[in-house]
This record gives sequence, C-alpha cells and structure tokens, in this order.
Amino acid sequence: MPIYAITDELIFPPQDRADKSGILAIGGDLRVERLLLAYQNGIFPWPHEGYPLMWFCPPKRFVLDPKQIRLGRTLQKAMRKTPYEIRFDTRFTEVMRGCQSTLRPDQDGTWITDEIVAGYTRLHEQGFAHTAEAFENGELVGGVYGVSLGSIFCGESMFAKRPNASKIAFATLVAHLIEWRFDLIDCQNESEHLASFGAHTISRKSFLSLLRKCMTSPTRCGNWICTMQPHEALRFIGSKRTI
Repeated sequence: MPIYAITDELIFPPQDRADKSGILAIGGDLRVERLLLAYQNGIFPWPHEGYPLMWFCPPKRFVLDPKQIRLGRTLQKAMRKTPYEIRFDTRFTEVMRGCQSTLRPDQDGTWITDEIVAGYTRLHEQGFAHTAEAFENGELVGGVYGVSLGSIFCGESMFAKRPNASKIAFATLVAHLIEWRFDLIDCQNESEHLASFGAHTISRKSFLSLLRKCMTSPTRCGNWICTMQPHEALRFIGSKRTI
C-alpha cells in the first residue's frame, strides 16, 4: 500500500488508502485550514520522531457517545467532594504543555511537538480547539484538550498533576457536551483510561458514517464557558450511568 506525500495543495487521499497501521499520508503542514480539512474527514496528525509529519485514519476507531458515559463510584465520590474548579478555554497552551511534558508508561517520549502546540493554539484562536481545565487554589493541575466540529468532539490528550484532575475535567466537559447535544467523542486510539468511561471500538467505515452526520450540525465555535462545576455535572450526567 503506497503512502501519499502531501504537497502544498489542501487535499488528502481517500481514507481507505491508509495502510494497516492507519498511516494515510506524510508531509504537509499544520496550518488551520489543513487541520480543519483533516478533522472533517476523520484524519489526524500524529508525529513520530525521525519521520516526516504523519497523518492517520486508523482501520478501527475508539469512540464514546457522551450520553452513554459511565462513571465509577469512586470518581462520583471524588466529583462530589472535589477541591477542583473547572474552567474552559482559559489556559489552552498551558494545558497542551502539560500534556506534552507528561510521561506515559506506554510511550517513549511525546508526540506533542512544539509544532503541534503552535498549530493547535492557532486552531484554538480560531475557535475550533478547546480545553477543560482543573484548578486547585488557582493553580492549573490537570486538563484535556481537543477539536470541536459540528456535533463531534475529537479528544487529543489529557494530563493530571493531582489525583483525578483530568478525569474530573473530562467528565465535566462531557456533561456540557450532553447539554449542547453533541453526538460523539472521538478518542482515536484505544486506552484503558477512556474505556473506563465507556468508550468502545468501531470500524473506520462506521466512524466515517457517524462523522458525516455530525458534520451536518453547526459548529460551536469560539471560546467555551463552563456553566457547571463537577458536582453539578454529576447530576446532569445522571446517577444511573455508573459502574
């Protein structure tokens, strides 16, 4: 299977041309227009050290229906008593830097390069990339960032400097996504962390079909505002969605 080299032209090959590992194309840049085109078509960049910029559209996709999120009882208890204040879109680049510097047991280094930080910060400035942020006594202690188009939120990465900080930020974000009638969260690749919330694997064909439906909804562009704190988000999600 050939790997396509991207030129300056704003175009990607068909998604089913990706190889078995999901690599669809290499090269190109991270300008806002290219990133938006990628996400509109189920494609995302994933840099690998020593290689040109890689663009992926995996044969399997890990996704979560916001309305079907599951919360463990331990997390529910933490959300009721949490010292964290949740805010949206106030420290975007700092959240990305937090994700960039977090060591993960299944990764050698980080895929969040300085170029990725710059590209997604520009996307945030245009109103398409967002953060949910956890603060303790005014200090940023965790968060999650991603890209929003139509009724899909494409989660990219999260970090935590305090117990449950990223989980509580994510759950509060999901409560807002439910309120705003989002249909899907793209988690990209399988992880035990997101599986605990109820994320599951579907085929690329199924994902692209869902994505097309999501793209028919208007995009919630611009800075987002957090209107509920974790204990309120917990009530909004509902006590029946427990594990």
